[in-house]
Amino acid sequence: MLQEPAPRYQGHKSYSYLEPHSDYRVFPLAKEVGRVPEYDLGLSDAQRERVTRLLTEHMAISLHEHAVVLPENVGQLREYNRTARQRTGFEGLSRSGLTAVFDNFMAGASCVTSENGWKWNDLIYALGMRMSDIYKQDYVTLATSLADIYEAKRNGQLALVAGLECSSPIENELDRIDILYGFGVRQLGIAYSQANMLGGGLSERRDGGLTHFGRRAVDRMNKLGIAIDISHSGDQTSLDVIEASRVPVFITHAGARAVWDTSRMKPDEVIRACAERGGVIGIEAAPHTTLSADHPHHSLESVMDHFKYLVDLVGIDHVTFGPDTMFGDHVGVHVTYASGYAHDAGNRPEHPRVEYVAGIENPGEAFGNIAGWLVKHDYSDDEIAKVIGGNTVRVLEQVW
Repeated sequence: MLQEPAPRYQGHKSYSYLEPHSDYRVFPLAKEVGRVPEYDLGLSDAQRERVTRLLTEHMAISLHEHAVVLPENVGQLREYNRTARQRTGFEGLSRSGLTAVFDNFMAGASCVTSENGWKWNDLIYALGMRMSDIYKQDYVTLATSLADIYEAKRNGQLALVAGLECSSPIENELDRIDILYGFGVRQLGIAYSQANMLGGGLSERRDGGLTHFGRRAVDRMNKLGIAIDISHSGDQTSLDVIEASRVPVFITHAGARAVWDTSRMKPDEVIRACAERGGVIGIEAAPHTTLSADHPHHSLESVMDHFKYLVDLVGIDHVTFGPDTMFGDHVGVHVTYASGYAHDAGNRPEHPRVEYVAGIENPGEAFGNIAGWLVKHDYSDDEIAKVIGGNTVRVLEQVW
């Protein structure tokens, strides 16, 4: 369910302070609100009021999103990304009810200088261009500490935490981690499916685990205060990172392999290890990922099947949500970059294809519907507060 627009949002559109067609290339963009029908949870008025109250009173933090607006014609996506001027979905975010969002900047698809992504220059272009726009308005604010997130909550703003899914752009330059920290990055993934200098990705047939350089990188992230993400790392690399890190790590966006048997999901061994060291797993919702046998048509219900399993497995203190959504045709993104996403599938079980994930299609609606589902299923206020943000805050208190 969509929330009312945040009063602090004053209608800013990305790069509106520049001259279109002259200063930047214009693309017709997807709708941030109303692109797909609103999901009906069948809530009563009292339940809807409770959802709004919970999102207002408590920290609501999405552990993984790409809060950008895609071109209306997804066939223009590569051209759009090559400009480095991805648009932030300010309007949609204003209706999300979120306190903070971990934004991962689509670095793998920001192919400014290379068709293959994950290049250092591309990363800096994408990061700097988005930040330049964020600094020109006062609703979304860059957060580099928990104090910043709390201040945003008090001020009616939305805190954006800069994150990156993959460390491949640092190559073998350890000090680039410090540079990213200096640019405001506070969350960093180890490997994005393919192996790199740090360790193995989940698409590799043999995962050699965390490398010597990877251990040095983990140590540097710990010293700086950068949250570590192992969502796209191979199983052995994930276990090695959990062991090597002096503080808890995140699985920012994944699900349970026991519920849906693909390499993109995490096995119980990794999930338990993460939780035993105090970490948290954020549940994924990108199209055709967190499916289940009971709900093979990907929807909010499929995602919540993973939630129920993970709560039973490691307890409610170690589960949250990292939906991994964006504003626009997410399925079209996967088709456009098919060679880059196919390796995530593993031996994927047969399942129906969907045009979008009903109920959790974009960053604007995801947490309202997640909170609505929890309210509908009679979870307590304390339980809901933990899984919509409290668990993430607990980890950040140790990491940052």
